[in-house]
Amino acid sequence: MIIKKISVDGFKNLSGVDISPEEKVNIICGENAQGKTNLIEAVWLMSGAKSFRTTRQTDLIGFERDIAKIDLCFEDKEREQNISVTLQKSTKEKKILLNGVKQRSLSNLFGVLKCVVFTPEDLELSKGSPDVRRSFIDLCISQIKPQYAKTVSKYENVLMQRNTLLKNIAIGISRQEELDVWDVQLARLGAYISVLRYNYTKKLGIFAGSLYDEISKQREKMTLYYASTVFEDLENQTDYNGVMTDVFLSELERARVEDIRLGFTTVGVHRDDILINIDGISAREYGSQGQNRSAALCLKLGQAYILFEETNDMPVILLDDVLSELDKSRKDFVLSQISRMQIFITCCEPIDKISGGRFLVESGKVKKVR
Repeated sequence: MIIKKISVDGFKNLSGVDISPEEKVNIICGENAQGKTNLIEAVWLMSGAKSFRTTRQTDLIGFERDIAKIDLCFEDKEREQNISVTLQKSTKEKKILLNGVKQRSLSNLFGVLKCVVFTPEDLELSKGSPDVRRSFIDLCISQIKPQYAKTVSKYENVLMQRNTLLKNIAIGISRQEELDVWDVQLARLGAYISVLRYNYTKKLGIFAGSLYDEISKQREKMTLYYASTVFEDLENQTDYNGVMTDVFLSELERARVEDIRLGFTTVGVHRDDILINIDGISAREYGSQGQNRSAALCLKLGQAYILFEETNDMPVILLDDVLSELDKSRKDFVLSQISRMQIFITCCEPIDKISGGRFLVESGKVKKVR
């Protein structure tokens, strides 16, 4: 998968950007606050994912601009395709086109332009909160199964309704029986999510574990485990419309009294975690900074390799100021693993040892310098 052309205008501070990237390495240089990360973020948005910096659409549009427009042309293993996204501040409207055909939402672009982004925050993936790891796994699955993102969104909406009802029951304005309709929906959606998360985590464990063997020079072993708050064992579980839904329902019913007392749902996929162990010990609780960074890098690289295996298309790699955070051995390791993919690297200082196209970003303008 190769990005052939990027045009951006009005997205944050970017103005009149029109570049044709190199097929391999693209180094995006510039001082801080000039717009380097904004360019990476614009490309990431075209993959169907949410911004990795903000959740508000208005924050994506320049201060004195009403409209932001991004156009991107890329080539996958089958053909050349075009994506266009227009954001409007005054109306909060969003116009998304894929090859000229209007799309309902950004999530409809999942699985079209395949990207993997590395940010400095990702280096905290193994050390961060369970919510960070759940979101990471959900994104990974959505890139392969685009409809999965809608299932997660439905689950979150049902969960919000159930939590509101729990609070109303606690103060006496609703009845416990009203939970039944929400519990059935939560159980069905949650059982399906559990299966996909477990299977993806198992596969990621194989890829990331192998990468960790290499980065640690066989001195340590990393393993992943999907920790469910509902199911004791998810191995070979497939009946998410039958037995698994019944188990999920039983757990929700068992926890009802406590849920009403606390005002929120205490069991479900929204409380699950992906446990990362190094030599059998929790990386989050006991891992060194180096171990956690290595684990995070292997998880992200594993994401890229699984995308390639599942789609037979090499993803585009976006490295946003990550290399400056790594020591030489980890930096060399990452670059060696992604050498076959198109890469975009942002940096403040020129990287002389890496050859490729070089682009200078100044005050939201981007120009090719080599």
